[in-house]
Amino acid sequence: MPKNDISWKRRTPDGEKVELYAHHVGSIWNFYTRGGRYDRWQFTPQPPLEDWMALLDGVERLIARDRMRPEEADRLRKTMRERFPDAKV
Repeated sequence: MPKNDISWKRRTPDGEKVELYAHHVGSIWNFYTRGGRYDRWQFTPQPPLEDWMALLDGVERLIARDRMRPEEADRLRKTMRERFPDAKV
């Protein structure tokens, strides 16, 4: 996984553990998931708000370490507001 990818883990509503990562391409974030270490990564076309919030947290951490530009967090928040207008971002 390249250095600019952001990864995290979470549990599904069924209690199953999944790994996720987001890859930044231009102005788009692509999300991928897999169930276990040896499973194949699967593209996730419509990730839930929970995954977007985890991505925002990762972006803010990279900004604090000077590994990403501060404008990226604002762009990400704008994208999240467009996709989830009722959510507080």
